[in-house]
Amino acid sequence: MTRKQTTAPRIIAISLLLLSLLLIFSSVSFAETEVGRVTHLSGPLFAQKADGTTRVLSINSTVELGDTLVTEKKTYARIKFTDNGEINMRPGTQLRVSEYNFDQAKPTEDKVVINLVKGGMRAVTGMIGKRGDQDSYKLMTNTAVVGIRGTIYESKICQGNCGSIPDGLYLFVLEGIIHVSNSAGSQNLNAGQYMYVQTAASIPKILPGNPGIDFTLPASIADPPKEGGSKKADPGCVVR
Repeated sequence: MTRKQTTAPRIIAISLLLLSLLLIFSSVSFAETEVGRVTHLSGPLFAQKADGTTRVLSINSTVELGDTLVTEKKTYARIKFTDNGEINMRPGTQLRVSEYNFDQAKPTEDKVVINLVKGGMRAVTGMIGKRGDQDSYKLMTNTAVVGIRGTIYESKICQGNCGSIPDGLYLFVLEGIIHVSNSAGSQNLNAGQYMYVQTAASIPKILPGNPGIDFTLPASIADPPKEGGSKKADPGCVVR
């Protein structure tokens, strides 16, 4: 009888130990899933984890799955992903890499979901979204979902920080096409066009021109001109 009483607690203790080790190894594996690296930086950039911990990032720092990236008021940052896609973060921006999967040999398993919480960014499409499933790339905001078709595009969330410009989501396509949708409807946006989405219940609306938002990037972080020509500048915008 004594033997049974001492064996049971030991089995329970061993089981709990194994479960704890499994959880630790699982969390470490998730945390170490590299999705990209910082290639350009003009100020403080932070990566926040789901557990509340924060890392200070610098040039060549890794960006990991689940990271929420935060730029300070004067910080521009460029992230290059493993599929050769890029995101240029603007000052005062917060975004999260919610999902990411890229295997050169498995295009059907491509997946990336970026949540733009606040601020603005320029995205350059990588391999994800150009091969396999075209719906494998998504930008999520609180007003709309953006899908891409081999694209360079800008997104900006105005939350009382755009002067006289109304709050909402603004989009601008430099190259390619994006598909914008929410509960109210959907709309394609082509190169050179601008769009405004006021709320999640508002139909995405193509604008006649730039609503007054600066979509240019500083020379230190802007994309270099392509061989054989220069990139068309955003009309009416100046670097401030």
